[in-house]
Amino acid sequence: MDMMLLSCVCFLWVGCGLSVAQPEKGGDGCDFLKTTQWLDSVKVAMNLTKSGFHRDLIYTVQFGAPFPEDFEALLVQNVSSGVYMDVYQLQTLRKDAGLHVLLDSEVDLEAPAYESPGFTAFIYPRPDPTTPGHLTATVPIHGRYHRPSGPGTHVQVEIKYTKLLLKSDSCEHGKLPFSNLPYKIVYGPCSVHNVSICSWIEIEHLQVPQSLAMDLPVGDKSLLFLVCGGTLFKATVYIAAFRNIICAIPDLVL
Repeated sequence: MDMMLLSCVCFLWVGCGLSVAQPEKGGDGCDFLKTTQWLDSVKVAMNLTKSGFHRDLIYTVQFGAPFPEDFEALLVQNVSSGVYMDVYQLQTLRKDAGLHVLLDSEVDLEAPAYESPGFTAFIYPRPDPTTPGHLTATVPIHGRYHRPSGPGTHVQVEIKYTKLLLKSDSCEHGKLPFSNLPYKIVYGPCSVHNVSICSWIEIEHLQVPQSLAMDLPVGDKSLLFLVCGGTLFKATVYIAAFRNIICAIPDLVL
């Protein structure tokens, strides 16, 4: 059921999320938009930790002022075919660590990169108890198997920077304070517990560095014939030995 609803979410994101809304004048609960300097000061940082095929992608959202109580943040991460997120691991982390992540489609954990489509992850960062004005989320991400290449070859899988969306329960779509709003109104799942569609404000021009990349080793295709030849030779020896044992059984019986 959730997967069907998230498919609809993905359609709404692509079909409706790129248009700028033309709200009516009002302002109840939307005072935070009257001073755009507060939103312009928002920073988003992404970092990769650990090494190899299994990493942690750490998100940090920093605000220039204390995060309003009725505000919610959503990070929209496009994930390429070269990596994946484990839905079962995410479910465990939701129960054990309060990590809130939704995926817009089913993810095959065993498929290689060349047979895997990309997908979108909806990440809901939580307040950092040690740093006021910061939201954080740590999401495990894993590298997929890639086609063999030359000796000592690595492949770099790009991880594009996330999109940041904000919403306030007290600021309803259609009651925004001015019609020339410099932010897009887009649509996404309301929360990890409620995949109904909500209106979000997309914060563009974030102060972020270039995209990240995972450096993954790939197999050496020059060793393919050596491995196959060695395997075939061993198989031939084992078959011949087994045949000799079978042929010797009648003599032992007699």
